[in-house]
Amino acid sequence: MNKNDINNFAIKNNIYLNNNELNYIYSFIKNNYQELIDNPSNFNIDNYKDKFTNENYLKINNLIKEYKEKYNLN
Repeated sequence: MNKNDINNFAIKNNIYLNNNELNYIYSFIKNNYQELIDNPSNFNIDNYKDKFTNENYLKINNLIKEYKEKYNLN
């Protein structure tokens, strides 16, 4: 996975990340992917709200909720 993959996924979901947001997400995934894979239901985007614009935070939060429901991770 690289930054382009993340950015393309975001754009596909109508999320337009600025460079700081993109770098943050990339670094976060790179450093925490195993925890995210092992315990996806424990992830709480609210802990990272200040890393995103309000608009992107809301869109990312909704996308996470959608995926948690889709894959029964609640």
